[in-house]
Amino acid sequence: MRLIINGETQTIAVTTLSQLLAALDYEGDWLATAVNGDLVHREDRDDHALNDNDRIEILTPMQGG
Repeated sequence: MRLIINGETQTIAVTTLSQLLAALDYEGDWLATAVNGDLVHREDRDDHALNDNDRIEILTPMQGG
């Protein structure tokens, strides 16, 4: 499946948002995710199906100052 993840096009064999996060080694409850501009809550990621050309944003907290 062709997906646009944080602005970069990738081809990856997944069907749900939670599978994508696992494939990309994203872990933790502190992630924020959006698909095509719509926020997807943590509890909905297992059931959120992905489609070709979906735009996924994965946000993680940054440290620094």
